[in-house]
Amino acid sequence: MKGPTRREFLGVLGSAAVTLPSLGITESASESRKRPNVILILSDDQGYGDFGCYGNKQIHTPVLDRLYRESVRFSNFYVQPVCSPTRACLMTGRYYYRTGLIDTWVGVSLMRPDEVTVAQALSKDAGYRTGIFGKWHLGDHYPLRPMDRGFDEAIVCKGGGVGQIDDPIDNHYSNPIFYHNGKPEQYHGYCTDIFFDGAMQFIEVNRDHPFFIYIPTNVVHEPLEVPEQYAAPYRSMGLNENLSKLYGTVTNLDENVGKLLKKLQTLGLDENTVVIYLSDNGPGGTKRYNAGLRGVKGQVYEGGIKTPFFVRWPRKLQGGRDIDRIGAHIDVFPTIMDLCGVTQPAGLKVDGESLLPLMTGEAANWPDRTLFIQQSRPDPNGWNVPRPYTHCAARGQRYKIVMSAPGQETFSRSMGMGETELYDIEHDPGEEHDIAREHPDIVFEMRKRYEDWFWDVTKGLEPPVRNHLGTFHENPVQLGPQDMRGPHAHEAPWNWAQAHRMARTEPNGSGHYEVEVARSGRYEITFRFGPPGGQGLPAMKAGTAYLSLGDVTLEKQIEAGAASVTFSANLKAGRFRLDPLLTGQRTDHRAVSPFFVDVKCMGI
Repeated sequence: MKGPTRREFLGVLGSAAVTLPSLGITESASESRKRPNVILILSDDQGYGDFGCYGNKQIHTPVLDRLYRESVRFSNFYVQPVCSPTRACLMTGRYYYRTGLIDTWVGVSLMRPDEVTVAQALSKDAGYRTGIFGKWHLGDHYPLRPMDRGFDEAIVCKGGGVGQIDDPIDNHYSNPIFYHNGKPEQYHGYCTDIFFDGAMQFIEVNRDHPFFIYIPTNVVHEPLEVPEQYAAPYRSMGLNENLSKLYGTVTNLDENVGKLLKKLQTLGLDENTVVIYLSDNGPGGTKRYNAGLRGVKGQVYEGGIKTPFFVRWPRKLQGGRDIDRIGAHIDVFPTIMDLCGVTQPAGLKVDGESLLPLMTGEAANWPDRTLFIQQSRPDPNGWNVPRPYTHCAARGQRYKIVMSAPGQETFSRSMGMGETELYDIEHDPGEEHDIAREHPDIVFEMRKRYEDWFWDVTKGLEPPVRNHLGTFHENPVQLGPQDMRGPHAHEAPWNWAQAHRMARTEPNGSGHYEVEVARSGRYEITFRFGPPGGQGLPAMKAGTAYLSLGDVTLEKQIEAGAASVTFSANLKAGRFRLDPLLTGQRTDHRAVSPFFVDVKCMGI
């Protein structure tokens, strides 16, 4: 199918094809001593094929295609197959299990507060000004928020994205409510425009200082919402509605990257600013071109875990080059430290390697290595333990093994426990030919490496990561399904669309929260069956509410029609499990948990 011409697109969008700065400007001695600025752009669910430069004849991405041409590109770069794990690896340079994080929700998408993020390392040791504009997805409450993790400025959405259950009810990509340094604010415009505008304002204010900016976009993650002028050209090509909207979000993202690069050029910052671009995993939801790769988001085949990785730094790096050595998200932290001339914090165990020697051509003998990828939903009996040999892969420079297990909640086909596939990625990038039977020695060796890795990175998963209650940094705290743990927590709705569907049947899902009470005192704890004010969902039926927290055990009758119930209790400081349960809400008499638990310290 023929795509629109440049003129046709410009007629709809305006000048989306931004002229990027040329390379090779001579630098002064004072400039050569200045640390570079770093901008890390992470798109969400953007597949390898969602770029014109990777062979997509339908999509319009002139700026990203130009960025590709002017960058050092890694042709074998890997991430985890889902959101939070990739983000934890990016921020710390460590495999995500080491950070206490396991998956994307149900209380195991929280990253330990003592982990050192790239923002903390740069701001503390090199005086960088730091900002995040987009989707954090590593914890919504103190001490896990980006503003607690080294970011001076933060404009972010809650949970796993706009419209999910921890987000304000019925939030949308246009005119959304975002959290500015922890406080909700109403914004006007489209989400990607808002994030990039925030980043550009941050650059304006901090242009006389080195800065690190992290832009983890909310697109192209569903729901597919985009201004009509971006979807219309694709619809006119005959593409279906979902694909038109999805490609429209990419074109809008492309346009915003162009505005950002133009801003750097206008301010004279482009030559000494490192721009890094990648996606957090493969394409999710809408079926589309994926550059011949097998698999999608949630899978450990190449299509779910391979991402473009562009690094553009005109002052130091010669662009237009491909590097075939394997790299991964864990390499981003040490690479940025190296780019900025900052020593990694003493005693910090980083799993990644700086890729700068490869980018500068100074790596004469780059050693072979093995990268590990896993997307194991936690054990259904406890929901806090990842399972070995489950939906995982080990990737060497040439060979890759893939393993899965029955019952794994992913898009992948199920295989027997421990069954292993082997692919020669160098000669079979589409993973069409399983050669495990022909090379049992390679399978054995790579499985052994995986086993050693798994038991090493998972040995520190306990104690669980906790949200803090009663601090001066955040009070009250609203706990929701994103923070809830337990074998039935996944049955609670993860977005508001599911919540509204559930309202037509019966409430579902139950679990507990791992918390740390920061100070002893009097607390009010409110169970809410629905969103603030009870909008959009039915009020509670008559029943009983039960609260257990430490040595406090309380119950209270729920009147029919009530939207909430509130307990008052004296709590001791310490680490506890908070169990909120409601009875009388289901015809099968099964207990459920409220949608939200609001905890407010009233004083000592």
